[in-house]
Amino acid sequence: MTTIAMQTQGLVKRFGGLLVTDSVSLDLRQGELHAVIGPNGAGKTTLINQLTGELFSDQGEIMFGGRPITSLPISERARLGLLRSYQITSIFEEFSVLENVVLAAMGAKEHGFYFWKPLLSWGRHVQTANDALKITNLVDRAQACAAELAYGERRQLELAMALAAKPQVLLLDEPMAGMSPQESADVIEMLKRLKKTHSILLIEHDMDAVFALADRITVLVYGKVLRTGTPDEIRNDPEVKSVYLGDEITEQAAT
Repeated sequence: MTTIAMQTQGLVKRFGGLLVTDSVSLDLRQGELHAVIGPNGAGKTTLINQLTGELFSDQGEIMFGGRPITSLPISERARLGLLRSYQITSIFEEFSVLENVVLAAMGAKEHGFYFWKPLLSWGRHVQTANDALKITNLVDRAQACAAELAYGERRQLELAMALAAKPQVLLLDEPMAGMSPQESADVIEMLKRLKKTHSILLIEHDMDAVFALADRITVLVYGKVLRTGTPDEIRNDPEVKSVYLGDEITEQAAT
């Protein structure tokens, strides 16, 4: 029996007279990477913001681990294990990569950074941080100052900080945006490993990455779900081709 990690039913968000998400219903299965794609303005980031609690929905329901979380604030959703890659904290530029990840782990477990406490818990979070750095290929940069990181490495650090909080569901909004082809290829390989142990909802414009990673894909157009299916089903769907993918992009994704 398939276990549902997270599910939405009829999510609606309006900004004035503009309907941005229109009765969005989808589910994320445990151990699945589910991609959400669509043209600019389709409502993808608004949907992510509704899931995290950065935006409250006007209608609909969000279920997480079988319980309703629609009215919960960001912090409560994060404590339950629903995290966005940059959500834990901002990067502390003057601290090392390892220190940033340890602080993220401490903040997630102890509900805030209580700097007046003796750092008795520091040691037990170091292993968690090192595990996150291994997954994100940053072990060799553990002692580097965060301010020295290249753009792609900073995105990896953001992900490592989220992983240190041990999320059940990870929300990734354009994790490869602005990366070089090699950096994107590295992230694809990393996410292939990560999806073996985490449920991931991915928003990404890079169709090569989407078709290489996704177990299922939901196509969002004008705030509505046009189609949900496997990569092959989405790639070969005439309506999806017509409104979003286009023949040329579809052929590239198939190669």
